[in-house]
Amino acid sequence: MRPHLTSNRINIALIGLFILLGIGSFAYNQYLVSRILQQEQSGVKLWAKAIEYTSDPTQEEISQSLLEAVDYLRNRTSVPDSVITLIEDAEADRASQTFVTQEIVLSENRFLVPRIIVDERGEIIFNHHVEEELNQDLIEKYASMNEPIEIVLGDEEYSQRQYVYYGESPTVRYLRYFPYIQLSLLALLLGIGWVSYRTISRSEQSNLWVGMTKEAAHQLGTPLSSLYGWVELLREEKKDDFTQRICNELEDDITRLRGVADRFNKIGSEPELTYQRLEPIVQEVVNYMEHRLPQLGEHVDVLCQLDSGIQAKVNSDLFQWALENLIKNAMDAIKSTAAKAQVTVKLYRKENEVFIDITDSGVGIEKKFQNEIFKPGYSTKKRGWGLGLSLTKRIIEGYHDGRLVIHETQVGRGTTMRIIFPVDAVEVTEDANASTADKS
Repeated sequence: MRPHLTSNRINIALIGLFILLGIGSFAYNQYLVSRILQQEQSGVKLWAKAIEYTSDPTQEEISQSLLEAVDYLRNRTSVPDSVITLIEDAEADRASQTFVTQEIVLSENRFLVPRIIVDERGEIIFNHHVEEELNQDLIEKYASMNEPIEIVLGDEEYSQRQYVYYGESPTVRYLRYFPYIQLSLLALLLGIGWVSYRTISRSEQSNLWVGMTKEAAHQLGTPLSSLYGWVELLREEKKDDFTQRICNELEDDITRLRGVADRFNKIGSEPELTYQRLEPIVQEVVNYMEHRLPQLGEHVDVLCQLDSGIQAKVNSDLFQWALENLIKNAMDAIKSTAAKAQVTVKLYRKENEVFIDITDSGVGIEKKFQNEIFKPGYSTKKRGWGLGLSLTKRIIEGYHDGRLVIHETQVGRGTTMRIIFPVDAVEVTEDANASTADKS
């Protein structure tokens, strides 16, 4: 199974989990808000009815008479049944008044619901727990949230109507924002989890590649040593010029293979960087690639424009590997039927940076693929693992603190890949300064 397929499935699973948790949280939050609003509405209605009840003159007269009768009859030893019933009714009435009073107190403090009482003319005569400015807009706002409650004060001869407008408590307001806060925190946690997963996954993949390269380098060591021995034996047995020339070529290739093994062995380790002249390193790579062109079946002209006085802090083995990959890719990008098959390698300094440009006359890179070519596994070739440019970028940027970019590309006209070294990794020799002064 390909890694990116697994990553896609994990992405879909995380997004699905996020959506389910979001829907569940929002639905449950709405349920809690509706339940609290119902309790708040019941509390405000009870509070309004309590005001209406306790302000009724008839109820006040009855309560006063009953209280006087209760106080009188409690001091008598013999009381008829009818009087006992009267006492019980009085006690029940007092209990109901006590209950209403307690409920009023509870409603005052339950959820701290903001309330406004207005008279028949619409003038505000009372407010409680209101933090906003008292005006008609606030009354209309409360009216849109809850239906006003009517209070009738007085008796049948003289009555007055008042209206209670009320809003939502701070608890409800906070709960309305809670799902968004919860989803934001959940998204943050999922993001951290995904980044951690990707980091661990990349670290594991990197360690796997490092282990494979080191193992490959180790396995190459034994046959390479044997090949050196066989070449020396052949050189001693056959003294003719043709055999000697073949032995020299074989020895050069074996040396190159040993260099490749050393490169693989250095992957994952901190390479030793020293200031070296870049011109001979670049020229050696170009010469090697030109020498191998007939064997590769290519017909490409390789042109060099190299400033001989530039030094940079590099590891020659890894740097040569990076250049080989870039030049080989440039050659592969040129079709065999191309009228102009040419690769140009330029080494020069501009202000405080050193540039190495590898330009080909190949097919170019389409815009949609320009962000993909440096990713491991991407390749337009039928053979290969698609690791060349990925390794090259890692060598230049990870080990040499430089940059590898697509400087310019046009479909059907070619591509220029550019290596950039920063000023702190670059030195210029005195010979180069002198030559520059002579030219001026």
